Amino acid sequence: MRSCPILLCYLSFIRDLFQGGLNCQLLKLRSTEIQKLNMIGSFMQLHTLNLDFCSSLTSLEKDCFTCMPKLMRLSMCGTRIADLWTTREALSRLHSLTELRFQNCICCKDTGPCLASSNGADSPASVGKLFINQDSLNDSENRVSNHFEGILSSDPSFVATSGRADFQLEVSFGDLHVDGRDECPEYINLKLRDTSVVSKMHLTCHPSPICYEKHYREYLIASLPHLRVLDNFPVKKLDREMANTVFSQYYEYLPYKRRQKENVASVLHMRETGRGNAYHNKSSRIKEAVSCRKSPHFYSRSLCAAKLGSSASPSLHTMSNISNNIKEGSESLRPRQFEYHPTNPSLMAFGTLDGEVVVVNHDAGNIFSYIPLFGVTNSILGLCWLNKNPSKLLAGSDNGSLRLYDINDTLQKAKGSCSSSSPVVFDKFEHLTSLHVNSTDDQFLTSGYSKKVAIYDICSGKRLHLFSDMHQEPINVAKFAHHSPNLLVTSSFDRDVKLWDLRQTPNQPCYTTSSSRGNVMVCFSPDDLYLLVSSVDNEVKQLLSVDGRLQTDFGIASTGSTHNYTRSYYMNGRDYVISGSSDESIVRICCAQTGRRLRDYYLEDRTWESPILVQSLRSDPFRHFHMAVLASYVRPSSKRDIIKVNLLETGQYGDEDSKREDFSSSYVHGG
Repeated sequence: MRSCPILLCYLSFIRDLFQGGLNCQLLKLRSTEIQKLNMIGSFMQLHTLNLDFCSSLTSLEKDCFTCMPKLMRLSMCGTRIADLWTTREALSRLHSLTELRFQNCICCKDTGPCLASSNGADSPASVGKLFINQDSLNDSENRVSNHFEGILSSDPSFVATSGRADFQLEVSFGDLHVDGRDECPEYINLKLRDTSVVSKMHLTCHPSPICYEKHYREYLIASLPHLRVLDNFPVKKLDREMANTVFSQYYEYLPYKRRQKENVASVLHMRETGRGNAYHNKSSRIKEAVSCRKSPHFYSRSLCAAKLGSSASPSLHTMSNISNNIKEGSESLRPRQFEYHPTNPSLMAFGTLDGEVVVVNHDAGNIFSYIPLFGVTNSILGLCWLNKNPSKLLAGSDNGSLRLYDINDTLQKAKGSCSSSSPVVFDKFEHLTSLHVNSTDDQFLTSGYSKKVAIYDICSGKRLHLFSDMHQEPINVAKFAHHSPNLLVTSSFDRDVKLWDLRQTPNQPCYTTSSSRGNVMVCFSPDDLYLLVSSVDNEVKQLLSVDGRLQTDFGIASTGSTHNYTRSYYMNGRDYVISGSSDESIVRICCAQTGRRLRDYYLEDRTWESPILVQSLRSDPFRHFHMAVLASYVRPSSKRDIIKVNLLETGQYGDEDSKREDFSSSYVHGG
């Protein structure tokens, strides 16, 4: 297929323009071919930039506006920009920016404040008045209702943020005449039950996806102190005060409540001299120094905050290239489940859809042990390392087979890769989906698409107990506590989470707590103080493990999908929580204690411009702010891969250097 000469000429012109610059004050670009805003040329006089309807533009990179220091007005309506965090990083470098649009008022053509909003409406948060052209008063209500229904049905990201069930619209009409605006004789008073969506719905059109993020307006106002107009609404003093309050309530600017960015070198210097943070006032330095000596984690957390603050987009590395030489022909391994090694920071095990178990050195990029499938192909759905004997790995497949492998007991194959010797085989557990070993390595439990839980003795290989009807629906996940070998928790699609003690006859749980949707998984915090419960469609809560009381509701917006299976895990010990869902391409990071959002990271297949769905994820137990994501590519086929994400190191997406790292076709973007 030949490329169109006109298109190539046009792309060449855009590239030359971005690289060479232009001595102009106003620039309006509208192109569906602009995917990356790499304007590195000189735009020293530019004060107005209009990128409306550049529909292929999905994110703003950290330094994309550094070449235009005088830019005051920026409009990006109808683009695909979705991420608050990368957008904040890019726009924060525009110190002259006063007017910004990601959606436009229905009666405004430029970025300035709407005349209607300046006549009697102090703030968009006050619900306000919407002026539109109508042929008659009788059909006004239907037209407005249809307008908003169209937005709800055509843009799933709005439903993903607010939820259709929580949206309620009331339209009332009255006679109002505005001087100089005879064409708009009616006003529409819109009342929304969810006040967080007022500013994004009641006066705007052509919204970019970022407009549907919860607290979008407050987030940008709090992040951009020089902003005077947002989406044609003036930013008043009351708006800024409210935005700062909302930001502090729902977001973390930097990890561990750091309020200002710091240099890594200065943090290291303070660690050597024993001083606290430089931005603390003199009266608090003595107290800060004392607290530093009391907290062994103070400087490590400070370093993480400094590195995360300087990293606009994380680096990532796919693991598909590690396993290319295992299978013959063009076949590649298809991971289905994975777990980090409990004591060796370099090792990771993953099971495949074809029944193989592979142990890789993910730091060196090579295979440590390869365990081929035995007999009929079955997906590996359960993996668990033993705690006191971490060279042993327990694996369970969807046909119920259970095997214990010793990864050090390997035989060299002719090709130079490693194959495990004969494993220990246990009695089958039908419809298996989950398995877990207790803290003393003497027992493990299994659960699955049934109401049963089985307990096995690891030494003898015998099944000790088979408990029936522990729930009303299938038990998706069952987990032992980290420090008590007799405590376990179960979660089920019947919406219940139950804690059990094997020292008592498990006819009755210690307690039962319920979610509003079916539970996908549950896990203990590393110190067993909390339970992290993940239910269908982004319902994530933290409970006190002692009695099941709610400690934190993370308030992640639902999408309305009953097949959006959410999984969440602890990161950095139990400081943070990472969460991802099977129908979404977002990894969310929240403070475990306050529920405040630290960052969102979006995964996207750049080649096909399609999302990469998050099937599962794990945090690295040895490295702060490192994780791995089990990703499913939507196009061109249902390819699966494990993507390692380092949040503390900036990735170079789209550069030629990234290709040698084997992630040129996918990237993560976040704050």
